[in-house]
Amino acid sequence: MSFIRDYFSQKVPAAGGKVPTYYRKALENNQLLLCVCFFINLCLITWTVKSLLWYPAVVLAAAVLCLLKLRKINARASLRLHTAIICMWCGWYVNAFGWSLGSQHMLLSVLVLVFFNVYEPPWSRILYFVMLIVYRMALFAWSLDHAAQYITERWVSIALQSVNSVTLFLMMGICYIRFSTSIQDSERELLLNNQLLSRKAETDPLTQLPNRLAMLEYMETYLKASSEEQFCVAIADIDLFKKINDTYGHNCGDYTLKMLADLFRAKAGDQYQVCRWGGEEFFFFLPGKNLDEAGVEMNDLRMAVSRMPLNFEGIEFSITITAGVEENDFHSTMDDILEIADRKLYRGKANGRNQVVI
Repeated sequence: MSFIRDYFSQKVPAAGGKVPTYYRKALENNQLLLCVCFFINLCLITWTVKSLLWYPAVVLAAAVLCLLKLRKINARASLRLHTAIICMWCGWYVNAFGWSLGSQHMLLSVLVLVFFNVYEPPWSRILYFVMLIVYRMALFAWSLDHAAQYITERWVSIALQSVNSVTLFLMMGICYIRFSTSIQDSERELLLNNQLLSRKAETDPLTQLPNRLAMLEYMETYLKASSEEQFCVAIADIDLFKKINDTYGHNCGDYTLKMLADLFRAKAGDQYQVCRWGGEEFFFFLPGKNLDEAGVEMNDLRMAVSRMPLNFEGIEFSITITAGVEENDFHSTMDDILEIADRKLYRGKANGRNQVVI
């Protein structure tokens, strides 16, 4: 029941909207095939009957006119015109040559176009479905009660059946190729966009480092996979960063953050994972390291930062960082470990900055 409910709750774009390229191309290709099929049929019929029959000639002319008009009318009107021409042709064909030559099978191509028309409301698609079945059954009943108007030679019947069958298979094949390719392209684009949005959601836009959310998810995954492994965390903060913003402007502050992120990224290797924790704070996750090893790693980074030359629009300056480091003791929660590292960071700030507290 949910399938039926979901189907009838679909939202439909306004009928006057732009026709999707894949749908318009499928409709145009099918209409062109119809014109070719009608023309070949007309030639064979004229040859057999020895005279030009006005009805198939009129339907062929209508099919050509429809092909020329498809680009200028909306999707629903195009489908209705296309359907009307096929129904006109099938009705005359069954009456003229009977059921066996297969023209009525072209109604199946209409059904495919109906259900892939995004501008067609759900109830309208069902109505099309019912009407096509009823029309096909009516044609069959008519063929049982009425003899064909024209009796063709065997080779002509085979030729007409072949033309009709090949046309139908080509029409169906074009629809399947057009629609399946479009669906695959849409799904591929959706997946790529979702991946891009996911990366953006987990990336700090200024430094291009992972953000806090991404780091927390990374640590959660690490802990699930390596619950018995040792690790350390560190929180580092730029000393007197507010002074840089106040003295040289926020653009200089952004430059500083980006340069610092580049340095951290360049030195990371497989030693640690780094993210922008917020503001001028950076967070480090050091897997497989005890407190002493992590302290050495962070102290090397601290000295590298102090030696890093900075030049913003001709202004040369340098910075320092203070960091607090804490290790996993296998009984504290992650929140507790982070809180201890944060407290150590502020202890280092209070003790004069430019230091690593372990």
